[in-house]
Amino acid sequence: MIINNTLKLKHILEARERIKDICINTKSIYSSEFSKECGNEVYIKPENIQLTGSFKIRGALNKIKKLSEEEKSRGLIAASAGNHAQGVAYSANKLGIKATIVMPKTTPLIKVQGTKNHGVEVVLAGDCYDEAYEEAKRLEQEKGYTFIHPFNDLDVMAGQGTIALEILEEMKDVDAILVPIGGGGLISGVAIAAKSINPNIKIIGVEAEGAKAMKLSLDSGKLVNLHSVDTIADGAAVKNPGDIAFDIVKNYVDEILTVEDSELMEAVFILLEKHKLVAEATGVLSLAALKKLNFKNKKVVSLISGGNIDVVTMASLLNCGLLSRGRIFCFSVKLKDTPGQLLKIAEILARLGANVIKLEHNQFKAVDRLKHVALDVTVETNGNEHIQEISKALYNEGYDIVRVY
Repeated sequence: MIINNTLKLKHILEARERIKDICINTKSIYSSEFSKECGNEVYIKPENIQLTGSFKIRGALNKIKKLSEEEKSRGLIAASAGNHAQGVAYSANKLGIKATIVMPKTTPLIKVQGTKNHGVEVVLAGDCYDEAYEEAKRLEQEKGYTFIHPFNDLDVMAGQGTIALEILEEMKDVDAILVPIGGGGLISGVAIAAKSINPNIKIIGVEAEGAKAMKLSLDSGKLVNLHSVDTIADGAAVKNPGDIAFDIVKNYVDEILTVEDSELMEAVFILLEKHKLVAEATGVLSLAALKKLNFKNKKVVSLISGGNIDVVTMASLLNCGLLSRGRIFCFSVKLKDTPGQLLKIAEILARLGANVIKLEHNQFKAVDRLKHVALDVTVETNGNEHIQEISKALYNEGYDIVRVY
């Protein structure tokens, strides 16, 4: 146990030794795409390829390895929206300790099944992390379990802080590290490790706009608990940030940015398309915030916190990403009901390099269907500028189109 409620660099260095035989050193990846988008030299720290698919195993493993034999013998309990659950489950299984995990009913199936696969008992309760947490605390009292907190615990924070050690060993001259925030455990560990080594490093937290409890807390100078959360970043959908984490963030974090769900969808899309890396919405918080940085030409590391996402959700996010990037364009146009009209549209699209992926030629959708037919066209494009080029060309040829999406 860390005494005096003070997390120091030495605790994080000790944590690295404790977990190095299991956790992966996730090497940073340079991103030309994200660098171009924000005007900085951007590197990705891919904790989505960590064991169990997220950074959470670092803190969970460090905490559990430090428990006394008596604490282990009582069995473990944890509350989590998914990634901490898998970190605790994997660690408990590896160390031969019984564990129970309480997860919100809204947790993606891939995270529930991934947790069960490590041989622990899973209890589904509540609609968000905070409600699952209440149930876990009730079970802790009832059964005498040892509770493993996902973020408001100094030993957990020490494990998460090992990420910063790896970053600074690779890049001593890094100017800023962007870190996702849910409850605040990850950024607490990273901030203390990084600032202890180089006080000039900027530590920038990123929250979802629909779950910005830590930012509101900083702005008001005291802990703020949200009545509700609304974001696709389920792993960061925390209504009540940790009090220990809040004190650390207040003293070590330079700034907190917030991003919209639409920006998360776009970041998931770019990461997959350009880097072939799969991340969940929470995982790309730091990437989505890059365009909001108020500086240029700096060396920046964006921490990708996790990649546990189910195929159905991924498909939905990618579709939204395609639309936001202007890669899919659907328009409706009214044509004269005469031969060759459809061919003319096809020729214009072919000339401009737009790939038709769907056509609906429907006479009955036109109001004056004896003279006109309605044509709905969906094409694959190269982006929003390409869409403007196509729209202009069709207009110049006498076609009055209506953009559907």
